[in-house]
Amino acid sequence: MIRKFDLIVIGGGTGLDIANAAAARGYRVAIVEKGMLGGTCLNSGCIPSKLLIHSADIVQMIKNAETFGIRVSDISIDFQKIVKRVNKITDDESNKITEELSKLDNPVLFTEQCYFIDNKKLAFKRTSDKEEKKEEEEGEEEQAEANDTSQSFNDDTLTADKIVIATGTVPKIPEIQGLAYSGFITSDEALRLRKQPRVITFIGGGYIACELAHFFGSLGTKVNIIQRNDYLIPNEDKEISEKFTDIFRSKYQIYLGYNTESVSKVQVNNNNDEKIFRILTKNKTNGKKIEVDSDQLVVSTGREANSSILNLEKTGVHVDKDGFIVVDKNLETTTPGIFALGDIIGKYQFKHSATLEAQYAYHNIFANKSQEKIPVDYTAMPHAIFSSPQVAGVGFTEQQLKEQKNIRYLKSIYHYIDTGMGLAIDDKEGFVKFLIDKKNRKILGCHILGTYASTLIHEVLVSMRSGDGTIDSISNTIHIHPALSEVVGRAASNI
Repeated sequence: MIRKFDLIVIGGGTGLDIANAAAARGYRVAIVEKGMLGGTCLNSGCIPSKLLIHSADIVQMIKNAETFGIRVSDISIDFQKIVKRVNKITDDESNKITEELSKLDNPVLFTEQCYFIDNKKLAFKRTSDKEEKKEEEEGEEEQAEANDTSQSFNDDTLTADKIVIATGTVPKIPEIQGLAYSGFITSDEALRLRKQPRVITFIGGGYIACELAHFFGSLGTKVNIIQRNDYLIPNEDKEISEKFTDIFRSKYQIYLGYNTESVSKVQVNNNNDEKIFRILTKNKTNGKKIEVDSDQLVVSTGREANSSILNLEKTGVHVDKDGFIVVDKNLETTTPGIFALGDIIGKYQFKHSATLEAQYAYHNIFANKSQEKIPVDYTAMPHAIFSSPQVAGVGFTEQQLKEQKNIRYLKSIYHYIDTGMGLAIDDKEGFVKFLIDKKNRKILGCHILGTYASTLIHEVLVSMRSGDGTIDSISNTIHIHPALSEVVGRAASNI
């Protein structure tokens, strides 16, 4: 049976915003999501990780209490209670979304895996519980089946003139000898561990690894990070990356410039069956090899597009060499009427960028002949890392400006500790860095490391996106003394 809709949304994360808005406007809408509703952010990303990290922040505050004349004799960690609380919050919210949608006639929720079988035509794969378990264990076989158009489908076939693809990304797994069958986990599973690891090792030193390292490390787990680059969080401004790496080195075991060559499981001793991970690493400069042992291994080497399961070639939607869906400035794919947004397009992999894109996509999908489609305005797209210390950034890094060579810029750095509140909270490492166009005084970039960096940067965002974008709009603003935001104002005044 072919079921015709005005709009089909594939993906139950940010795509829900478009689906609900379209349904409220009277369009007939279908939502297709096999997994838990709420997307990566709610179920395995922003929300659960920050809930966990808040517990780590509290522990860290208690451990540092003696600096402020407060002695705490003992700290007891109930790891299971921490994780149980977080999982209950996120699962309850996801289930609530499912329950509310299930009660509606519009939009209509389909909880199975879909594939394109023709132009703007979707079908569902018929999957038994046994097959589903097998697919989870054999990812390569799942991809092969997704590309096999002769597979069995159920009776429903969906079609619509307008389709939104918002299927997000999945953890990227590198090809490392022995890794596939070692029993490693990704960040998805790390957020739901029931037992606190004694020693945990991360392959990869980006923001995912560093946030999780802060969580586990603050609770008492010994942390190893194997990073092939010379710095942690290498995509940040270099001065931020360097300082951040120094701070993490003082707390955790960091292997910089090391590639992971193999992973194996070895028995601890002859008295029991307990096995540990043994990771063989090699320094890319001098060839030195080091074995790293731990009882838990997390692969955190980035995320990749979740597009291969959709049979996109059947409907003419192009993807790039990395599998991300190609869209134009209006978020429309190479097939007119099919749009894509969020992580799947590979532009920015943030929840706030996906939310922004959803607003533009909604307009552009339903724009009539008298209305023009509106290109997405990505001006001042920020990001933050919720580790300890926090990191936040927007705009160009200094290394990017040096590469361009045609932009003359000024730089200003101001340290937290040189402000009243910086002294009060004893943040000796934090600083704010501005990069300013020398000609017109426009803010080219701002990078913050330190306490509440993710909050402090918003003053800069307002100036760059909604104000005149100059450093003067900040330096001329009255900053409350001695609020922590004073560090932003003083960094601006230093130009």
